[in-house]
Amino acid sequence: MFVLTPRSLLLDLAGPAEALRLANVHLQHAGRAPRFRLRYVAPAARLETSVGVELANLERLPDALTAPTWLMLIGQPRAMLARPDDATLATARWLERQMQPRLDASPEHRLVTICSGTLLAARAGLLGTRRCTTHHTLLDRLRVLAPRADVVDNRVFVLDGTLASSAGVTAGIDLVLHLIASTCSESLALAVAQDMVVYLRRTPADPELSPMLAHRHHLHAVVHRVQDAISARPTDDWDARAMASVANVSARHLGRLFARHAGISPLHYVESLRLELARQALRGGATVTLAAEAAGFHSDLQLRRAWRRHHGGSPRDATR
Repeated sequence: MFVLTPRSLLLDLAGPAEALRLANVHLQHAGRAPRFRLRYVAPAARLETSVGVELANLERLPDALTAPTWLMLIGQPRAMLARPDDATLATARWLERQMQPRLDASPEHRLVTICSGTLLAARAGLLGTRRCTTHHTLLDRLRVLAPRADVVDNRVFVLDGTLASSAGVTAGIDLVLHLIASTCSESLALAVAQDMVVYLRRTPADPELSPMLAHRHHLHAVVHRVQDAISARPTDDWDARAMASVANVSARHLGRLFARHAGISPLHYVESLRLELARQALRGGATVTLAAEAAGFHSDLQLRRAWRRHHGGSPRDATR
């Protein structure tokens, strides 16, 4: 549910909304039900955005949240932040009523702030002592509005329980991609990112990317095609010739493409995905031998050697 106020920043709305729409499209193509229902609510049925385009047929702020909801707070221009109008202040009061009793008690509800939308959450008294961020030019203003909050500098986005805050327009897309990955799957987030031609960015505030997403911050279609095939069937017998046949290039040329665009060799990439499968199996209680078999290694010795090359130590370290 996107919460809009007068002069809302149009890109703060369009980027995250498009990411969620594309996630639904990919789910439907896979024969699955859409996961996200996009709603747009505001203190009035019509609002002018930051670029002068008017949004119409907006839903009024609902009296209650009757289903699990992500409230997405959209930012406003600086002039609006300095002197919030009556509609913005009314929206802040509505947020306080709706989210104050739910933010800690109801994990199915989430508060997501895009850019200066964090300041709207602060006006609603929703930040408390939580970690959060906003656009770098507004950090000091956020500290004034939320003096007890742990305002974090130099972050693309920050997660703290059911609060997720981001630093700006493209950071809002990064944040929504992360939420799609954690709610649905990393492969779905990757597909959406590729459609939008954006990077899946890793930040110090965010958990490290899974090996399933690592080495994919590039735009080379041939390399992505091979990576997609390997990701779909990581336990297949992926020797250099098999991967080259997917790419329709020679094995030597594919090696050069991987090195240039993915920063890794094709065989090293296969190994990294298999190690992730083995790690998951080990954490699920499998023996090293069974984990090796499940991940496509020919023996537990081969798994142990690959583990040493990539991580050091032993596969048993995965369970500690």
